[in-house]
Amino acid sequence: MSGSQLWDDVDFYFSSHLAPDDEALQAALRDSEAAGLPHVNVTANQGKFLQLLAQIQDAHNILEIGTLGGYSTIWLGRALPADGRLISLEYSPRHAEVAVRNIARAGLEKVVEVRVGAALDSLPQLADENPAPFDLVFIDADKVNNANYVEWALKLTRAGSLIIIDNVVRGGRVVDAASYDDPDVRGNRAAIELIGAHPRLTGTAIQTVGSKGHDGFALARVLA
Repeated sequence: MSGSQLWDDVDFYFSSHLAPDDEALQAALRDSEAAGLPHVNVTANQGKFLQLLAQIQDAHNILEIGTLGGYSTIWLGRALPADGRLISLEYSPRHAEVAVRNIARAGLEKVVEVRVGAALDSLPQLADENPAPFDLVFIDADKVNNANYVEWALKLTRAGSLIIIDNVVRGGRVVDAASYDDPDVRGNRAAIELIGAHPRLTGTAIQTVGSKGHDGFALARVLA
């Protein structure tokens, strides 16, 4: 059995027992595929992990940067109490349209708001609204701007908030000198180095293998 097939099988075993899909999640994936959205959504295991982090955090306010078809949004939204709020920022109007339908089908339209436009335009507008601090920020958008997104997350959170960045390993290219000219790799390295050096952050990064190949995520906690 090849390594990738083994990873797929292990992912399926874990998700079937610990993070089973329901109709709303399955439909979100089906509709995303039918609309031609890229296959870059989190896996069921990763979605459940995000949900558990939000629940452990007792999150009432969540910010997601990068909605895609709303699959991760549904996992996160289900961690919120009835009076919770999740704002998800999506660059593509077409992706946002699919996501809004998927979120409504999951019954989360009252707690989730999808805002369309470049996140670096939406974030200053959001800050101008003086929102309650976000308890958790999930960053899964264009990697070139990851360090900028972390900086904005710091402005919109509080001491104790969590910041999660997806896809920081990218098959090991994060440490491959031949990939250092890749803007996505540069963006990931800038974010990791920012977390490591910033006096208001403590964090780590974890490598993962599974249906999405060799990748990983960074997790940071705001200190003050």
